[in-house]
Amino acid sequence: MSGGLDRRALVAALVARRGSALLLAGLGSPAWDLAAAGDHPQHFYLWGGMGGAFAKGLGLAMARPERRVVVLTGDGEALMGLASLATIAAQRPPNLALLVLDNRVYGETGGQPTATASGVDLAAIGAAAGFPATLRLESPDRAETALDLLLTAPGPVLVQARVDHRPLPLVLPIKDAVAAKRRLRAALGLAD
Repeated sequence: MSGGLDRRALVAALVARRGSALLLAGLGSPAWDLAAAGDHPQHFYLWGGMGGAFAKGLGLAMARPERRVVVLTGDGEALMGLASLATIAAQRPPNLALLVLDNRVYGETGGQPTATASGVDLAAIGAAAGFPATLRLESPDRAETALDLLLTAPGPVLVQARVDHRPLPLVLPIKDAVAAKRRLRAALGLAD
């Protein structure tokens, strides 16, 4: 679907401002977008297990409360992980932020419409669950506000960004799970 924000530009802006934040990308396009913005040891990419990005981000945020954790995922995976929003709201990790790149389709399986194409509002669901900060990002003039929320606001934070759905070149991140784990642990100063 056209008419949304440029997802790669938004992710690149997040990466440029990330500082010491850990960025965890859900499977598919969010991982490719993060890799396209520049691979880094503070990035962790999920390969499979659709619906688990929010829960994995919560675990990382709780394990490393001194670090900001930002989860980037798509609307399809976010919809599959709705139960995790309630758990995140109940745990209230102040260092966790969620960026949903909402293109309103299941991009990896053929472009079937997701529930957000019919008006499901993930930011409103986050707010109803108890997230102290949520935002529906639909225009570039609010991108700086969204980035500020994701990187500095007390969490949990949820930003639902309406992005354009158009084919983009694949930029595949590291696929070796053991190497990815070791790389992240090293970035955190942990022995393997």
